Amino acid sequence: MKKRILVAFDGTEQSAAALEYAAEEWPDAELVLLTVIDPSEGSFSAGRGVPSGSEEWYETMKTRAEGTLADGAALVDRDVETVTEVGGPAGAIVDYAEEADVDVVVVGSHGRRGISRMVLGSVAEQVVRTSPVPVLVVR
Repeated sequence: MKKRILVAFDGTEQSAAALEYAAEEWPDAELVLLTVIDPSEGSFSAGRGVPSGSEEWYETMKTRAEGTLADGAALVDRDVETVTEVGGPAGAIVDYAEEADVDVVVVGSHGRRGISRMVLGSVAEQVVRTSPVPVLVVR
């Protein structure tokens, strides 16, 4: 049975390392690159809870996401499926893993420790704690 591997990819060195690891570890698997557009990164209108100029902002972010995924696909010498989701990164990764019948989730980690990890949180840690499938964290 062919494996389907979900790789969270945001264009950082850590996500590139995760992608390269997944491609080497599972040479015959189907790779799915997922990037997430996080609405909390937009500028918010006072009291409205949505980014101001949300349609324009979304189109800009979608274009960036497509570029990020194209950059990721270029890192490996094989076909990959690319997906863009909207939401909080950890939640979107886990939701996709639940819905898309993947066997493993691969994420990169910054490897923060101590107070910076507590203050900033960890997408990788949240995915590990809530994923319905095994998660491999690459540092």
